[in-house]
Amino acid sequence: MSVVVDAEHLDLARFIRRGDRIVWSQACGEPISVVEALLAQAGSIGDLSAFAATSFSGVIDGPAADKLQIDSLGAIASVRPGTHKRPLGIVPAHLSQVARLIETGLIGCDVAIVQVSPPDANGEHSFGLTHDYVRTAVAKARVVIAEVNEKVPFTFADATLPSARIDCAVRTSRGPLETSPVPPGEVDLAIARRVAGYIGDGAVVQTGIGATPEAILRELSDRRDLGIQSGMLGDGVVDLIEAGVVTNALKPIDRGVSIAGVLMGTRRLYDFADRNPKLAMRSTDYTHNPAVLSRIPNLVAVNSALEVDLTGQVNAEQSGELYIGRTGGQVDFVRAAAASPGGRSIIALPSTAKGGELSRIVARLSGPVTTARSDADLVVTEFGAAELKGQTLAERARRLVAIAHPQFREVLDRSAWEIARRGF
Repeated sequence: MSVVVDAEHLDLARFIRRGDRIVWSQACGEPISVVEALLAQAGSIGDLSAFAATSFSGVIDGPAADKLQIDSLGAIASVRPGTHKRPLGIVPAHLSQVARLIETGLIGCDVAIVQVSPPDANGEHSFGLTHDYVRTAVAKARVVIAEVNEKVPFTFADATLPSARIDCAVRTSRGPLETSPVPPGEVDLAIARRVAGYIGDGAVVQTGIGATPEAILRELSDRRDLGIQSGMLGDGVVDLIEAGVVTNALKPIDRGVSIAGVLMGTRRLYDFADRNPKLAMRSTDYTHNPAVLSRIPNLVAVNSALEVDLTGQVNAEQSGELYIGRTGGQVDFVRAAAASPGGRSIIALPSTAKGGELSRIVARLSGPVTTARSDADLVVTEFGAAELKGQTLAERARRLVAIAHPQFREVLDRSAWEIARRGF
């Protein structure tokens, strides 16, 4: 039988052992109250490590986080190097691989900490806002600690959490983390208009969250019968579903239903998702599985990047000595869109960074290759779209220089000329 406690009376030493490896649910599904208790008590338990894919709460920004080793897929929000005394452990992996890494023990999971909704009449809890790999973590863990939050929506999914599987249920009534849409600027709007030109009626869209993705969704208000099959969804999708733009009517799988692995938005999104049959949550081994996604015609995958080099290589992780991104699901969707009949993969990014000081179209990447040039399709900036698939390296360089910011084109032209001279 589960131990049921309030957050303020939680004694984690009853459940967590010295040396345990912990996985907690990410993004707006972060079990904030339990993580706060974990950070406060980790030093007395000793030698703990945790895998946290993202954290937007700010909970792990404080000195208490130095009491345990934190590993992650990258450096999103509070999970970033340089914040704590202990170095962040980066696990380079595609999101489609994470569940398997947990299942095989390559990412250790002795304890799973999850945020869930209150139970239904059958004693089943929904994983609420974050489904991705938590089902696998729960299956692998020796101990499951669930933050049962009255304010978390019950979302329909491919799995629920039975009350009997919970070892410690921590009762809270704390509003889950909200991330308000970032108002798009002129550059975001210009990029959005160009990207929207590649999304026709009946297309199935994957995109992330942020100013540019929100601007792209706004540009789609005149489309018909769009579908959504994405790893992450924000508030902007609600507008399109309620307006009848997103119907998912033409998808050969999950017909009539928008699919996501993570919800990141405001109360409006969460209330919309609560027991709504038009939206369903799935694990990453489904949402990011190219074998599943490639069955969907006209899949348009839109992802971002820190920089793109003149041959089409994409870096979405590191800028010089700063690790500020992650591998994530980009490659999963890039390859799925390439295999989709009529599909397109779009890398959308502003042409400059640091207030215009740096070009994001570069001769050479300053960090790792996240997406290989052999997978490149479309690159879009506010200055245009470069179609790269099937093009020679010299032609790619010419097209990418054309969408760079004008102030950097002369320098980039010299590198493009060298590529044309050599042929590579």
